[in-house]
Amino acid sequence: MTIAIFTGGDSSEYLISMKSAEQVRLWLEAAGHTCYLVEVRKDKWTVNMGKVKIPLDKNNLSFLNKGSQVNFDFIWNTIHGTPGEDGKLQGFFDMMGIRYSSSNHLSSALTYNKYTCKSFLKEHKVLTPEASLVRKNMETDLEAVAEMVGFPCFVKPNSGGSSFGIAKVHRFEELKPALEEALREDDEAIVERYIKGTEVTCGLMKTRDGFSLFPITEIIPKNEFFDYEAKYTEGKAEEITPARIDDDITKKCQDMAMAIYNLADCTGIIRVDFIIKGNQVYFLELNTIPGMTRESIFPKQVSSMGLKMETILQKVIDEAMS
Repeated sequence: MTIAIFTGGDSSEYLISMKSAEQVRLWLEAAGHTCYLVEVRKDKWTVNMGKVKIPLDKNNLSFLNKGSQVNFDFIWNTIHGTPGEDGKLQGFFDMMGIRYSSSNHLSSALTYNKYTCKSFLKEHKVLTPEASLVRKNMETDLEAVAEMVGFPCFVKPNSGGSSFGIAKVHRFEELKPALEEALREDDEAIVERYIKGTEVTCGLMKTRDGFSLFPITEIIPKNEFFDYEAKYTEGKAEEITPARIDDDITKKCQDMAMAIYNLADCTGIIRVDFIIKGNQVYFLELNTIPGMTRESIFPKQVSSMGLKMETILQKVIDEAMS
């Protein structure tokens, strides 16, 4: 197949997206496909041909290479953040009638919005830490927010996945500056109750044959929490696969991850983050475009099972094309 790997995007996660795309290209080419990197930057969409960038025709998702028109059979989406993770591109792909690797526009929009996703899952009896939504240019009673979530708490941009603009707040005086920082990343922020426990993440995917569950990873950041530096700097976090949790808690996490996958109507590969406190498992957030760099968690989970990433990616393509 001829596959477009969409990369870049308009968020702070641009560089991680570019790294993910380069790695995905290697795996897809190993699976026998012809791949092109399509870099998306606001309204400028180009096919990266090494030193040359060729404009992509958005009318039919094609480009001219040495006078010949190249069309795509499939799109692999590696854009972390907007417009690839929030449903915008998915809606466009649906209108163009081309199949792609990630969840659809509604599922992506739902899961990208942390507060909306938590509120939706809460209605379906999924345990998640209490949180309050704060909007830019909207009066907010910070004392009421503090009373609701307590201290310490987390302040996060409501959208985004690579820990930009996140702060752990220990006292009331730190709350307003943390919110200002988060609102530089996004027009909305959430203030979320801190749960002291074991942080884990569960990778999974679903095909017509059912769920594929990958070993759960335990995350132990050397920083105060799993921030951007801890995620992407070697030695700043310990990632233990499989996680050091008992079989009952493992099953609880995996059952909850599968239920969330179905409730949010996900497609392809996702990662679900949890905090474990005692026998309770709390949902934190869902990532529909997990990182695909060599340092990323999901490829390590696959490797720990003795599987090849090209095999996993091919399963996603086969399912999407069926």
